[in-house]
Amino acid sequence: MTDEEWMRLALAEAKVAGAAGDVPVGAIVVFNDEVIGRGHNRREADADPTAHAEVLALRNAAKKLGIWRVEATLYVTQEPCPMCAGALVNARVKRVVYGCENPKAGSVKTLFTICSDSRLNHQVDVVGGVLATECADELKQFFATLRRGPKYGR
Repeated sequence: MTDEEWMRLALAEAKVAGAAGDVPVGAIVVFNDEVIGRGHNRREADADPTAHAEVLALRNAAKKLGIWRVEATLYVTQEPCPMCAGALVNARVKRVVYGCENPKAGSVKTLFTICSDSRLNHQVDVVGGVLATECADELKQFFATLRRGPKYGR
């Protein structure tokens, strides 16, 4: 499959998050052409500030592999934040492919370059902008709807 095809699976995860009232970000982990981990934002659902799509997908993948080194490709609909970029480095992910940039917290290209920082013990190959418009539209639509209605979860 191509990066675009894998990203469509991550977008499907994002839609699950949005339908549940969480920010629509989705992630999948691919190893040997097989999805070994999936995740979508669950911060609201789990009342857990660490329940980001990337972290949940990495946890699933590590469990399936039976090892914490997730030497695979992670596809995510939005550029990872500092916590998630750190998790990618710590999990020894080989490659991260993201959809749209994250202007407020992007940490693989936009604000910081954690995944490619040579001072760290591992670097992750980064590919950005895959289905960027579709990924950004999912977020824009969610926040437009949120602004029109009452605040949720508070």
